[in-house]
This record gives sequence, structure tokens and C-alpha cells, in this order.
Amino acid sequence: MTSSDDTRSSNFIRQVIDEDLAGNKNNGRVATRFPPEPNGYLHIGHAKSIVLNFGIAQDYNGTCNLRFDDTNPHKENDEFVEAIQKDVQWLGYQWHDKVYFASNYFEALYTFALELIDKGLAYVDDLNAEEIREYRGTLKAAGKDSPHRQRSVEENRDLFQRMRAGEFQDGEKVLRAKIDMASPNMNLRDPTLYRIRHGVIHHQTGSEWCIYPMYDFTHPISDALEGITHSICTLEFADHRPLYDWLLDNVSVPCHPQQIEFSRLNLQYTVMSKRKLTQLVDEGHVEGWDDPRMPSIAGLRRRGVPPAALRDFCERIGVTKSDNLVEMGVLEDCIRSDLNTNAPRRMAVLHPLKVVIENYPEGLVEELSVANHPQDDSMGSRTVPFSREVYIDVDDFREEANKKFKRLVAGQEVRLRNAYVIRCDEVIKNQQGDIIELRCAYDPATLGANPEGRKVKGVIHWVSVAHAINAEVRLYDRLFSHPSPDAGKEGREYKDYLNPESLRTLTHCKLEPALRAAGVGEAIQFEREGYFCLDSASAADGAPIFNRTVTLRDTWAKIEQENNS
Repeated sequence: MTSSDDTRSSNFIRQVIDEDLAGNKNNGRVATRFPPEPNGYLHIGHAKSIVLNFGIAQDYNGTCNLRFDDTNPHKENDEFVEAIQKDVQWLGYQWHDKVYFASNYFEALYTFALELIDKGLAYVDDLNAEEIREYRGTLKAAGKDSPHRQRSVEENRDLFQRMRAGEFQDGEKVLRAKIDMASPNMNLRDPTLYRIRHGVIHHQTGSEWCIYPMYDFTHPISDALEGITHSICTLEFADHRPLYDWLLDNVSVPCHPQQIEFSRLNLQYTVMSKRKLTQLVDEGHVEGWDDPRMPSIAGLRRRGVPPAALRDFCERIGVTKSDNLVEMGVLEDCIRSDLNTNAPRRMAVLHPLKVVIENYPEGLVEELSVANHPQDDSMGSRTVPFSREVYIDVDDFREEANKKFKRLVAGQEVRLRNAYVIRCDEVIKNQQGDIIELRCAYDPATLGANPEGRKVKGVIHWVSVAHAINAEVRLYDRLFSHPSPDAGKEGREYKDYLNPESLRTLTHCKLEPALRAAGVGEAIQFEREGYFCLDSASAADGAPIFNRTVTLRDTWAKIEQENNS
């Protein structure tokens, strides 16, 4: 199967694969991998890589391995391993065979390192990290050989075996490849292959090892041992490709995968550095990795973003070789497009104002049949209780208003959605002059339709007072106020652009009773308010918490237009 057999758009990576298949390269196999480091939660940039790697495997009847790059035990743990697996599955993908770990290959990697030593292509160096950087030279000046570069094979083998045995302290020695200290590519100037790390417990291998391989050494060999055909990674690894190929050419691995680079995802109003995201968590700027303001997949899931919307987003932005900054509006449009089709409608009053319908019979409750979706009859309907007292939103009433205001005005009429036309006859205020209640009258002949010749300006939502659910609603917005927080004004860092309005919490909201049945993460449109979902932190015996996923319209578009004018 080739990419021409499916509906996905082609890109330069698929073109490479198509050509390989046409030439029967790799015996017609396609095998990819997704190799995250378990030192944090995945973010939306990783989602792009997941969709690309697993999507290619699906479309070409190939395989995709999930392999954890766990070569830095200081920052890695099982929590991140489990979270990453959950994210991949939530996005709709399943890895091939089993979960792989780079640490599965520690013994094999050690053997390949000895092979390089025996070939005179690796040596043990006593220079410390600072000295190695100094000896490496600059982009304009060649590096110079380490004084230990000419050690004999026998001495290097002995020292490396003693490194493994734990005879040396951290930083005392490293193993380096012997390539070319004058290479214009800095990655080929005798890169470090192994370093010593004492006193750490690896989440897979425990205390078995005190030397750990570097990523650039581990990654190509792991690819080859797993029979990967196309090693797809982001552009920052393009300069590492010569080293990737050099290592595979000089050790006895069973195959030589092809590395292909694509541009990473850069998204407006957020940061994609795992280090910076870790800072936001550790310093308490957000509630955790799954905070709905975070660009983490866990945060997006908790916010109510559907996995299909994320996959659609990754497909829309495409795969290119050029870095670019994607507008946040593209992601939000993908989310709205999915939710508009799939989210049932409910009524919720976020800023309640009590309305008493004085001519409605006391004690009467009508069960009104209301469609769950205005354009999709297959979603069925629900009953909504209507009674003498209802809540409407404060913003839906004015004592006086111009003709553009299409809601309730003192002395005028408005329709309650799916119910009756009411007229406001009296406004009740407290001693401070705040409006606390409206007294209205309803027209019994207007249920479901207007009598002929009757003109009503607008329609507003409502909730029966006696049947309302008390709830907390969290209005999440963009985490940063600057579209490029990493490239803000000189002298300011990304945290200076944290948006103080990224979370507003409303604690006295009133929801229609059907929302008692909402499941955690279930997408729902609060009519005229936006798309929401039940938060995973909601207590079963307490007031539910609903998170806003996205607004009904792009409320930032006007702000951005004004900032650019």
C-alpha cells in the first residue's frame, strides 16, 4: 500500500517511502518508531511526530515501535513512561509488538562500543567537559586532538572495561569516537559516546550500570537493532545525520535505517521546550503537567480537546522542511470543527440572574422535549424542566438598550430558547442598586413558535431554578499573552508573558439537570457560551467542575488584528 491509496495528503517523507517501495528497498517493508525521552509529559509538538510516525505505519501496512530513550536516569521515571503510553493510545494509535526501551540494548551497546575501540575508532579520554568543549574548536576554527587520542587499543579497552566496573568517578573519563577534529560538522569532532553516572537508580536497570551511552550513539544502533527502515526526526538532528550514518557504517548492526528530518511544530502563545514546561510545573505557574492551559497532550485531553481534532490539526499543518510558527487559531478551528459536529447541546447560565414569571402557575413543571443537536437528529432529544422561576445570564438583560441589543430589555420581549416568549415588567434591585431579580410575564401561546405577526428580537438560554445544578466553571484561555513568548522584547523572558487571564473561575453557575449524566472529558456545547467538558478533578459528591475547551468564535482574532495594525 502506498500513500496514493489513502486520503491523506502527500509530503516529501511519503514521497521518499514511495520511491523506496517502488525499488523494493528494505524488501518492501516500512518500519518507523516514536522515541520519546521519559523526562516529562508529551506536548502537542510530540503529537505531530506521533501522527506522522504511526500514521505512516498504518497507511503503508507497516509497523511503528514505541521506544523510550531512557539513557539519562537523572530525569526519567515510570510516571512519565506511563503517561506517554496513555497519550499515544488516546491519540488513537497502538505500537507494534511491545514497548521498547533503549536500556534494553545497554549490553549490546557496550559491545558495539568495544567494537569501535578494537577498530581504533573510539578512545577513552581524561579531559573534563569544559576541556572537551575548548578542544573542539569553533565553527570557524578547527578543533585539536585530545592528548589521550592516541592511546592504544589495548589501553582503551582496559580503561573502558574499568569504567564499567566503577573504578572512576563521574566526569573523570569518557569514551569518545575518533572521527575528525577538523570536520566542518561539529558533531563529527570526536563526539562523546559514554559518560560515567554513579549514584542513580535507573527505572529499568536499577543500579546495574554506572556508565550510560549518549543519545547520538544509542539512537542509530537502537533503530538498526529494531529493523527500522525510516528514522523520522526533527530538523535539529539534520547536522547529526552524518554521525548517525558513520556509527551504522562502523559497527556490525543488521541494517542501516535512513534518517529523514522534518520541521518541528512551533505554536503561537505557548512554548515547546520541555525544560521550560518543566519550569512552569515546578515553579507553580500551572497546576501540573495536565493543567488545561498547558500544551501537553494530558492538558489538552483534560481540557476536552478531542483526539480527532488533534490528528486533524497535525494533518492540516502538514510536514515540511522549513520552520514556521503556526497560528493558535488553526488548532482552535480544528477543535471547533470537531465539536460543532459531535458535541451535544446543553444550557448553562454562567452569571445567573433570577427571573420570576408571575403569571405562570405556581407548582407547575413542564417537561419540554429539546433536541440534543440542532443539525443531527440521530443524537436524539432530552427533556428540560420549565417552571415559574428560571435563571438567565446577567449579560442577557439591560434596563435600556439600543436596537442592536437582541436580548431582554425592560418592558420588552425575548424568547426563552425552546420555551416561551417572556416580557420584563419589573426590575428588582438591592440597596446598593444592583439588579437581583426580574419580574416577567409569559405568553402561553408561544411555546415552540411565534403567533402570526408576532416579532421577537432574540433568543436567550435559561435554566429552571428548582432543577438547576450548582457548578464551578473554569474559563481557560491562552497561557501566554504574547504570540511568541520565546522571542519577546529584549530583557524579558518567556515567563514575563504569562497571561493573568488564562484562568477565570466561576463558582455560582447554574446548569440544566441533564448535565448530571456528563462523563469526564465528554464534549458538550453550553449553548451560546462555548464548548466544555467535565473535569477529571470533579468530586463525585460535590459540585461538578466544567472546563471550557474553546469559545464558539475566535475571540483573539480582533485583538491580534489590533496589535498588528
